[in-house]
Amino acid sequence: MNSISEAISMSGFKTIDFIILVIYLILLVCLGLFLSRNKDGKEKSANDYFLAGNTLTWWAVGASLIAANISAEQFIGMSGTGFRDGIAIAAYEVMAAVTLVVIGKFLLPVMLDRKIFTIPQFLRERYNDGVGLAFSILWLFLYVFVNLTSVAWLGALAIEQILGLQGLAVSIFGIEVSMRMLIILGLFVIAGIYSIYGGLASVAWTDVMQVTFLVGGGLITAYVALHEMGAILGTDALGALGQVYNDMTTGAHAQDVHFHLVIQDSHNHEAFTNVPGIAAVVGGVWLTNLGYWGFNQYIIQKGLAAKSIDEAKKGLIFAGFLKIVIPFIVVLPGICAYYIMENPETFASMNLAGKINVADDAYPWLIRNFTPTGIKGLSFAALTAAIISSLASMFNSTSTLFTMDIYKKYINKQAGDKQLVNIGRVVAVCALLIALVAVKPLLGGLDQAFQYIQEYSGFIYPGIITVFGLGLLWKRASSTAAVWSAIITIPLGVLFKVCFPEVAFQFRAGYIFIILVTFFIIVSYFDRKYVSCEKPAEGDQQQMLKWAKIMGIAGAAMIVIAIAVVAIGATHGVKDPENNLIDYLNDIGFQAFIFFGVLVGCNAVWLYSNSVDKVRDAKALPINLNLFSTTRGYTWGAFGICLITFLLYALLW
Repeated sequence: MNSISEAISMSGFKTIDFIILVIYLILLVCLGLFLSRNKDGKEKSANDYFLAGNTLTWWAVGASLIAANISAEQFIGMSGTGFRDGIAIAAYEVMAAVTLVVIGKFLLPVMLDRKIFTIPQFLRERYNDGVGLAFSILWLFLYVFVNLTSVAWLGALAIEQILGLQGLAVSIFGIEVSMRMLIILGLFVIAGIYSIYGGLASVAWTDVMQVTFLVGGGLITAYVALHEMGAILGTDALGALGQVYNDMTTGAHAQDVHFHLVIQDSHNHEAFTNVPGIAAVVGGVWLTNLGYWGFNQYIIQKGLAAKSIDEAKKGLIFAGFLKIVIPFIVVLPGICAYYIMENPETFASMNLAGKINVADDAYPWLIRNFTPTGIKGLSFAALTAAIISSLASMFNSTSTLFTMDIYKKYINKQAGDKQLVNIGRVVAVCALLIALVAVKPLLGGLDQAFQYIQEYSGFIYPGIITVFGLGLLWKRASSTAAVWSAIITIPLGVLFKVCFPEVAFQFRAGYIFIILVTFFIIVSYFDRKYVSCEKPAEGDQQQMLKWAKIMGIAGAAMIVIAIAVVAIGATHGVKDPENNLIDYLNDIGFQAFIFFGVLVGCNAVWLYSNSVDKVRDAKALPINLNLFSTTRGYTWGAFGICLITFLLYALLW
């Protein structure tokens, strides 16, 4: 214990920092428990517990989406990748904002119209029980063994590094327990106290407070780091950022990738493998983003709990604007840490404590060395907010999936609301205990955990997008195609990983999607389990045919041009991407447009089919184009997000 107290005293944290943190945690738990109380003595219904009684306003939806999303994997993992590879990793955040626009317009309205509790519930209603059960089990394993473990591990790693507790342990009843495992236990307990008892209402409304700490504390940390660097460089925070940018993009660093949103393979092959050029704009990142934001239970559950479709749409636009802020909170500090490490003589007078042994050490190292007393406590509270809010959302969604999709469907069909709520709480506790046991074996020796999460999530997202997307939008999507697509998704991913290990995972996911969507469409067309149906109203039919033509031509053009660029580039014996346009396009991964062309083109297939086919799958959703209509406010919000995205890429290409 003496060594622990000594380590904390040397970390730079003062009493006021810990007071700020403790006050925050007490406020969080008290607010969560207050919100979880039964009002007027009434027991919570299943809808109250799992969907907050459909009471969430747009600002609660948006804040809760971001709080659930931003966690240690962003603060620590994404900052670590920023340290190693630069700002290109921000593509996940920037393109997620654009993805939220797409989901708000086309996907979420359909799910809300169907009054969906869980994503697998939709699969049961649209296809069959087997497809729903398969995805329920798949998501449960992903939440417990990837999401819960990675968030807790990265969070504990950060806290351990910030407080200087690496490698320390305590003896409990004669058993040595590492500080990291004790921190993980503490995070689980705090998140579980209010989320397991109170359900989604407690999670979502406390997230409003948490996202304030998260964004505010994160921005303050980034500003203070730049301000402290500016004091050494003889300028202010903005001037320091300008000098860092100038030093990292000119002279000997002219080919450094750290301040480029699009990485060239020839400039840094390792960085390109992690964030492969324009594939981070038009490649497999769309699978990751659509799958994560559109069909991930612990994320989309916030949208499903909205008061109305309009409130849900506005919430997604609000979340989109918040997402664009995130790179300045999590990626920029990692780049600052890299700049300091590259210029040790310049910053020698700062007497910096600790080292960056692996990339994921960058953010906690920065907090420990650069944030002043008081601000340290605020930054620590922001990081803790990010971790706890994500864990709370995952506990709630894990219990929702098991209770509503497995227990109520297959174990006790007559279960009442009180029993469902109690089972949900028991399942959340079990998930906590399993993740606690599994966390160290799974994540013990990683350098960049964010890439681990993205890559292994990428094994399932091609199948998820194919099955869910076509099931929502295409009237001929068949259950046979859905079942077989689900079965072959992971084996295809493993096969590609083994046979083509050098292919960046975003390209790999794109190729798998092309195979799966082609397979799905062919099987659906040959499936004879159809019923007859009327064509849409003439006005709707003309609209669908017009957009089918536009998307078909656009998709085909992308595919043809991309194949031509790749083919012509292959004929060059000596590559010269600095002076040859074709070589440059191949150097930034122009082949990603093959995938994007297929993604756009498959929309032409379902639009054309929906407009002219006189048969449909027996469980197809009714065609209602009114669901896709949006208000002027939504349109302007979507335009603002797309404009900011365009400007960011124009400035930092």
